[in-house]
Amino acid sequence: MAIWLTKDSKVIVQGMTGSEGSKHTRRMLAAGTNVVGGVNPRKAGTTVDFDGTELPVFASVADAMKDTGADVTVIFVPPQFTKGAVIEAVDAGIPLAVVITEGVPVHDTAAFWAYNVAKGEQTRIIGPNCPGIASPGASNAGIIPADITGAGRIGLVSKSGTLTYQMMYELRDIGFSTCVGIGGDPIIGTTHIDALAAFEADPDTDAIVMIGEIGGDAEERAAEFIKTNVTKPVVGYIAGFTAPPGKTMGHAGAIISGSAGTADAKQAALEAVGVRVGKTPTETARLMREIMSAG
Repeated sequence: MAIWLTKDSKVIVQGMTGSEGSKHTRRMLAAGTNVVGGVNPRKAGTTVDFDGTELPVFASVADAMKDTGADVTVIFVPPQFTKGAVIEAVDAGIPLAVVITEGVPVHDTAAFWAYNVAKGEQTRIIGPNCPGIASPGASNAGIIPADITGAGRIGLVSKSGTLTYQMMYELRDIGFSTCVGIGGDPIIGTTHIDALAAFEADPDTDAIVMIGEIGGDAEERAAEFIKTNVTKPVVGYIAGFTAPPGKTMGHAGAIISGSAGTADAKQAALEAVGVRVGKTPTETARLMREIMSAG
């Protein structure tokens, strides 16, 4: 089993005919993802050949859902068009929208997130500026490499795409139920807490790796959630232990001010609720390996 993305998920790609959308559609198909079409109003009614697989192009998400039964969209459109693409997906009522695009203005993200809330949050938004979601051996929606790990019983939620890949590789011999890259922008859709709740409820996830980073208080809030809602073992890693105050480190949301948002503060909050925190990705993987080997 997996969370949010399974072997039965039917995936469409907004921006499938663009360079990035085309490249990663081909990748997703090669990984076994059930991609059923794409969306581009200017090319509606045409098809695109992906190494022998012909995929139709639709004028809208609603049209694609009506004709294919799609329940997941992966969004590969330029930043200036991302808000409109997400709002279109929300209006269509698609259950899952994975927003890969980076460089989306924060006010645009705030606007489409507020719009989704006003519509009753029928659509789960992952991202923006994220690598997507992968359930190894079942489906892959986004840009996460499909060949670095297999299916297993660890759940992974991470702000960082690169660290998502590294953790998947470090624990490849054990494997993962689902890996979720939530993105590191100041405003995102799905949070650590959302993923923790889903993994807690998933009978095929035995333990959870949570990767955070400096800046904001998402990890502290996740610690409070773990304290009262998560019974499964959680191992954590916080990127940015050596980051100087006042400097943005990679992600727009990864900035610390004084003692707020530091890696040390986040580590302390997590350890206070029983989460084992590694100082490096490799040490974090070792801690998880100890938990899994102990049964």
